Amino acid sequence: MKITQIRNATIIVEYAGKKILIDPMLAKKNTYPAFPNTIRQDQGNPSVDLPISVNDIISGVDAIILTHLHLDHFDDAAKELLPKEIKMFVQNQNDAEQVKSFGFQEVEVLTKDTVFEGIQLIKTTGEHGRGEKLLALMGEVCGVVFKQPTEKTLYIAGDTVWYNGIQQELDTHKPDIIVVNGGDNQIIGFGSLIMGKDDIYEMYKAAPQSKIISVHMEAVNHWGLARAELKTFINDKGISDHILVPDDGESYIF
Repeated sequence: MKITQIRNATIIVEYAGKKILIDPMLAKKNTYPAFPNTIRQDQGNPSVDLPISVNDIISGVDAIILTHLHLDHFDDAAKELLPKEIKMFVQNQNDAEQVKSFGFQEVEVLTKDTVFEGIQLIKTTGEHGRGEKLLALMGEVCGVVFKQPTEKTLYIAGDTVWYNGIQQELDTHKPDIIVVNGGDNQIIGFGSLIMGKDDIYEMYKAAPQSKIISVHMEAVNHWGLARAELKTFINDKGISDHILVPDDGESYIF
């Protein structure tokens, strides 16, 4: 298994001989305005460049997984640049219809027992913030677990905070590798939309045997947790061997 952090939540997973692209945000730096009601309103999105070319990102990709359709997970550039015949996995029928409306022809809704080229893809739950009002505003999201007999179990948590549903996914699937969206992105007055350092620590305590990779950091204007701060936090906790904080373009092999 090889996991490459591209930018924000966009990662490449090479697993059981297949190359799968997760949550592609492919636009050039400063293509879109800042997200409303957030800090850094003077900053465009994405706030950093891609570490490699779009051609290198797309080349050889066997499938795309979209955990949801927010701009920082599936942007206009991705809609334009991705080949329309590529296999697309989405979280529900509503997302499937939207993705089809952009011209994509091979769109499948993830379930608990989806299989792609011998890889089991298991849809998992998530909560994109805390409180009924914020959850209604942000909408449904998902994660996905990868399983295959020759590979370690991988759990991509997606845009979620820590809550008891994540504990249940860990208890059910016992992942070896976990990818969390750990930038503590926030909307003013509503709080965190995704995991911050305390959420990541809860994830570690619930799965101390797992390697945890924190992505979705320092790439869109409303981030709240910097890589340096997270590294200091995990060093102080003595858990830096368990939690990886990749730079854009960095890869890990498991």
